[in-house]
Amino acid sequence: MTIPALFLALVLAVPGQGTAPSAAVTVPAEPALSAAIGDRDAVLFRVMSDDCDPAALSDLVTEDLEFYHDRGGLMAGRTAFVADYARGCEAKKAPDAFRSRRELVPGSMRVYAIPGSGAVEEGTHLFYERQGDGPEKLVGRARFSMFWKLDADGQWRLARAFSIDHAAASAPPSAN
Repeated sequence: MTIPALFLALVLAVPGQGTAPSAAVTVPAEPALSAAIGDRDAVLFRVMSDDCDPAALSDLVTEDLEFYHDRGGLMAGRTAFVADYARGCEAKKAPDAFRSRRELVPGSMRVYAIPGSGAVEEGTHLFYERQGDGPEKLVGRARFSMFWKLDADGQWRLARAFSIDHAAASAPPSAN
């Protein structure tokens, strides 16, 4: 089974975890769908990398968020995710702290509608790092798949994320 098919199977197999099913929503057609997801992606990583705003991050994710990382494992729930992020923001305030930036690889983003529910975004991103005011350098790359849930209020919120295939910047991408 390919990664996209596996991801979709997992997303669709995950029950509401004790919550009532949400009303079906109308997912926009292309190109509006890719534009909306591209915007949410940019906002998410701006908030996480530049803004250090836990309240804004909390509003961007669902209460039952599941974030799977090939190195860090599973982080479940909005509360745990935002608390972990907030600790990282505090650490960034030190003058010699490491700061990172994520860049979406141009042309790598793919968006797939999930009728009545949301959309899956897949892509590749690069990670840059700098210490204090030092020079920025490319340090790694990874692939990702994210399920963005479209709420009845018209807001896109991150509900499931897979961050996989992390490697040093000099390593060739995997063939998967």
